[in-house]
Amino acid sequence: MLNGKCNFMENIMKRIIPLWLPALLLAVLLSGCQGSNPAASQQESSPGSDTVTLTVWGAQEDEELLYQIFDSFQAAYQGQANFFIQFEPISEGRCMDALMADLENGADVFAFADDQLNTLVASGALEPVKNPEAIISANLPEAVLAASVNNTLYALPLTADNGYFLYYNKQYFSEEDILSWDRMLQIAADNGKKISMEWSSGWYVYALFGNTGLTVGLNDDGITNYCTWNSTDGAVKGIDVAQAMLNMANHPGFISTDDAGFLEAVKNGTVIAGINGVWNAVAVEDTWGSYYGATMLPSYMCAGQPIQMASFSGYKLIGVNSYSEHPEWAAKLAEWIANEENQKLRFQMRGQGPSNIRAAASKEVQDSPAITALLNQSKYSGLQRIGGNFWEPVTAFTEEILAKIPSGKSLQELLDMMVEGITAP
Repeated sequence: MLNGKCNFMENIMKRIIPLWLPALLLAVLLSGCQGSNPAASQQESSPGSDTVTLTVWGAQEDEELLYQIFDSFQAAYQGQANFFIQFEPISEGRCMDALMADLENGADVFAFADDQLNTLVASGALEPVKNPEAIISANLPEAVLAASVNNTLYALPLTADNGYFLYYNKQYFSEEDILSWDRMLQIAADNGKKISMEWSSGWYVYALFGNTGLTVGLNDDGITNYCTWNSTDGAVKGIDVAQAMLNMANHPGFISTDDAGFLEAVKNGTVIAGINGVWNAVAVEDTWGSYYGATMLPSYMCAGQPIQMASFSGYKLIGVNSYSEHPEWAAKLAEWIANEENQKLRFQMRGQGPSNIRAAASKEVQDSPAITALLNQSKYSGLQRIGGNFWEPVTAFTEEILAKIPSGKSLQELLDMMVEGITAP
């Protein structure tokens, strides 16, 4: 049992790094705690009145990474201030909701998904980045665009990997096979296997509509959507995509499954290819070994022609709370978290693709099949800029398709219902 200065809790909700402790005192405290994690100590001193206290929100999985970044930040600015930096595990996807609940008491620095940017700017959570030129020049143009509203930079790009691509098992597919989704489905069926794609989320379903001339997006009010997925005009009509989806749903080589289902099916050998993201790259490679492959999305047959699948591109960003009590130091910490070296470290520790141009061009990143697949897919991808009414109608539509239309409605009726829901005020 640990006691006294070494009394640790195994499952604390908040872990605090007392970066302001003098090095000598810290060494003394740790000398009696061999084999312990100093970051989890309950015997941390409280910050003094002259201490810069900062709270950082990030993904639980980034905890170890952020500790290292905090340490290097303190070393870089040693002597300029006393720092007391707190980490709280708030995922990028939950960041906006957590901030909106209590913005003035929210984190000083936080990681969030780029599709939350407009709301955060409109709410006053973010101010324009001061002296943005260096940030703009250091990062990929698409990442800068994702961090901007009306050509004004409001956050710092952190990653450029929140998209999807095709994983495939080279034991079953040739380099020519992976160009055609329909060919892959047939190979899977012939081998008693499956190809997976998640249809419970409109994020993935966009792949089938996004490169057809049918459109969806956010109106100028920043809340409601426009959508032409039910269009009866043009070379590719909404019913053409719906029919292609119905054909897929009925194919013995196809399965729609969520992220956890995809990974489980890869591990048990049921799925031999599927559309997913970089967060599962390590697990998929560990399972398939030398047969592991990743590439851009294939084409699929629609309206009698091959249509290249599209994708939503996504970026993780770092923001500075406009209500921070230490805005200058919060901005410095945000820049430190997002700089070139720490984006490289993020790739090494978490496998996340850098938005920083120099980091993305490094040999280590370029040698990653998953990151290369994302980069190749990028020319067919677009930013996710849609309102909240998008998701449920798409899921309702795909549920009908997957269940072979139990309602008895026509494909056009299902499309019209979906679009009505997506564009609802």
